[in-house]
Amino acid sequence: MSAVRSELVPSRRAPVLRVMTVPLLDAVLAIEVQAYTFPWTRGNFIDSLAAGYLARVLLAEDGELIGYFVAMQGFEEMHLLNLTVAERHQGQGHARRLLTELYALCASCSASAVWLEVRESNDRARALYAREGFAEAGRRRDYYPAPQGRREDALLMTRGVPREGGA
Repeated sequence: MSAVRSELVPSRRAPVLRVMTVPLLDAVLAIEVQAYTFPWTRGNFIDSLAAGYLARVLLAEDGELIGYFVAMQGFEEMHLLNLTVAERHQGQGHARRLLTELYALCASCSASAVWLEVRESNDRARALYAREGFAEAGRRRDYYPAPQGRREDALLMTRGVPREGGA
């Protein structure tokens, strides 16, 4: 029965996670500049990869880049530096998929917490992080550049991550 069904319903594979590499940066930057008024530069991404930061991309079955993250490992913690999903793919659970991968990486490297900064005005991201169990832990005044030479505060958020093996 399932063989017949598979012939009638087109197979749609789930997006796949891959390590971010320099050849993927054109696609990453295309999303980055559409998503942010003050995007990361190619140099920011290259420096992050060269420093050994954890960076993953989420690719559709056809190879289209859906989203990505960059995170920096610290002592028993992970700092999420950038998490972005292409606008046309937002609201479909891809950010949660990327975060799930980040949590798994945390567990494998004994990081017991994830930390991040988010623009105070980024209500959609703040809501996602709240749903994911992140709590506000502080504020970084004038952290982000803003239009007309102004600055915007960042909210510092954190969430615990169970260690591998439940410890």
